[in-house]
Parts: sequence; C-alpha cells; structure tokens
Amino acid sequence: MNKVLILGGYGNFGKRIAMALTKANVPVIIAGRSEEKANLLVDEIRQAVENACIDIAIFDVNKELSQQLKKIAPKVVINTCGPFQLCDYAVAKICIQHGVNYIDLADGREFVTGIAALNAMASEAGVLVVSGASTVPGLASAVLEKYKDEFSAIDSLTYGISPGQKANRGFATTKAIMTYVGKPLKPFAGNDNAYGWQGIYRQTYPILGKRWMANCEVPDLDLLPERYGIKSIRFSAGMELSFMHLGIWFMSWLVRFGVPLNLPKHAALLLKVSNWFDVFGTPDGGMHMLIRGKDKQGKPKEIKWFVIAKDGDGPQIPTIPVIILAKELVAERLTDTGAKPCVGLVLLDDYLKELNEFSVEEIINP
Repeated sequence: MNKVLILGGYGNFGKRIAMALTKANVPVIIAGRSEEKANLLVDEIRQAVENACIDIAIFDVNKELSQQLKKIAPKVVINTCGPFQLCDYAVAKICIQHGVNYIDLADGREFVTGIAALNAMASEAGVLVVSGASTVPGLASAVLEKYKDEFSAIDSLTYGISPGQKANRGFATTKAIMTYVGKPLKPFAGNDNAYGWQGIYRQTYPILGKRWMANCEVPDLDLLPERYGIKSIRFSAGMELSFMHLGIWFMSWLVRFGVPLNLPKHAALLLKVSNWFDVFGTPDGGMHMLIRGKDKQGKPKEIKWFVIAKDGDGPQIPTIPVIILAKELVAERLTDTGAKPCVGLVLLDDYLKELNEFSVEEIINP
C-alpha cells in the first residue's frame, strides 16, 4: 500500500494536506512530536471522512527519520517543517537514501533554488524530490504556464499575497518572514537594491479592496525570470490591517539602520500579538498577478489575474501543489525522477479544480 508520511502533519498546512489526501483515499501517516495533537487531528479527520485510512507516528524528525522510514516505508514524504530559510537538505537526503519520494512547501529562496544540487543523487535512487510545492513558485508558475503563449515577451510581473487577518497563520510562515525583514535582498531581475518588507505600495483587489504590500524574499525571484524571460519581477506580501502592516514596515527600518533586533527569535510573540487584533479583520484574502508585456503582434498586453479566498479558506491555496503531486506519485502516474523546484509541474486548471469545494474564486482582468 502506497502511504504518504506528512512531517509536521498536524500543523497549519499539514492538517489540510492530510484531510485532502484521506478524502482521496490515500493512506496517510501524521508525524510529529506531540501524540496529543496528532490524535486530535486523526479524530477530526475520521469524523469528516468515512473509512479514512490514517495513522500517526510520533518521533523527532531531526533524530529518528531514518529509522522511521525503514519501519513505515512510505511512497512519499511531505515535509511541512519550516521555516525552510533556516533548514538544510538533511531530510531530503535521508528520503533519497531510503528510496522515498520527497516534496516540501518551502518558500526559502536559497533552499528552493538550490534543491537541484540533489538531482544526481535523486536520479540515481530513482526518486522525485520537489521543493517549493506551494503558492510560490507552484501556483505562480502555473499561472504563467497558462498565459505565457499569449505574450511574445513578458516585460514585468508584479504579484503578491494578502491573507485575511482572521485566516490561520502558521508559526513557521511568521518566522520565515522575520528572517528577512529590513535586510537587503539578493539582486533580482529589475531590482538591484531591495529590502525585506520595504518598497510598500497599495494593491486593489476585487471584492477585498485595497491592501498594503511589501517586498518579500521568495525563490520565484530567481526561477521565474530564468524560465519565462521576465525582465522585471516583484513579489510582495501584505497584511489586511494597515496598522499591523505598517508596524512591521517600521521594524524593517530599525533593522535596516542596524538596530540589533532578532525578529525570528520573537516570531511566536509577534504571532500571538497579531492574533489579538483578529476582531478588526476578516477571514478573506487574495493573490494578484499582473503580467505585462507584448502580444504576438508586438502590441502592449496586460493580464490581471486574481484569486480571492473567503471564509478563512486562504490557507488551503498553498497546499494544493503538494496534494496534486502526492496523488500522482501514489497512483504511479508521475514517474519523473531527480530533484527540482516546483516550476511548471502543476497545471492551473488542476490547481483550481482541487479548490472547488472551498470559497475560492478566480477573477481575470476585472
């Protein structure tokens, strides 16, 4: 039986992946260090999914993964244990050594772009290793794959994500952002002097209205210009509540001016404080992609693509690439081997189909 082992399986993203895979009759094993949290999730899934094939494995990923892989023998390991900005490839390497396919939801720029260093090792072992199977670069590249043929050249891509204040925010995501707030970003296409959570601007979303946005460090900044010939790229994220977004922007200036703030160390506290203000926000968020360039006749062309998530369903969106890839691997329809970022591996139509049961709407050129 082809099983999927989810590391951090009861976390913000892991629990959503587990629910989706069990609904698709994929056997799932929830891994983590808390038996109580794992069992609570198992009970929740069994109440929602009839005859769900789900179990738990309680262990420390950093110490016992090799032994557990021998015991469990999964077809796929899904790694949700971020922040990947602070990780190495130890987990992926152990999976390769045991002949197990590996997928993660990393958004760390160096981590995702560097995964190809494991390509020879993964190919020799006959397994697939995919990093960045999430919104970036998974969804972003899916949108570009769909519309790239409408352009003779893509001059610029401006895009970003703004979650609703009441949507669940994970600790790993918060800590990941704190690693680069106020710090210089490595140069990327069209931008040689950008800083984390600076370069703020206002983006208008259909349904949601205006949201503040700010620079973020993501692997797309390297991967997408190379694949699609984009001359200028800019990725930003934003918070729904202006005073919270601008508060982080203020902290970014303190870091930039050399004030010794260890923001990642205080990520848990910052997340707790953020949650105090949920009453002032909504559960609704969105993603925008503004693609500008020239059409096949050399005339200016722009596509404005949005996805709007309501009722707190925004956190479902980052989980979709890993769900699709895991299903394909378990069914043995995906036979690729090697190590690569999740660029062009998931079709947009398949992505949106997985989101049909949620309050998620695609809007094009509003």
